[in-house]
Amino acid sequence: MSKFIDRAKLEIAYYRALIAHPETPKLARWLVGGALAYLLSPVDLIPDWIPVLGYLDDLLIVPALIYTALMIIPATVKKECREMLNFKGGA
Repeated sequence: MSKFIDRAKLEIAYYRALIAHPETPKLARWLVGGALAYLLSPVDLIPDWIPVLGYLDDLLIVPALIYTALMIIPATVKKECREMLNFKGGA
């Protein structure tokens, strides 16, 4: 479980780095920010108390937004952000 939490923290740091990078397109920033906000928000399109469907919207909407944003962001920006985080993690 600890490895999962560490990986989640690293991924969130990666997405924050992508949002902060000056070469990241504005649309991608909005998509990643929206995905993180939706994931952390108590308001859902389908309430979580509805069996299966309540969590299904989280499992579909958030990855779709992030995937779309990652397709828009240039590969050089993604690589630079990953390298920056790997360097920080290794120190």
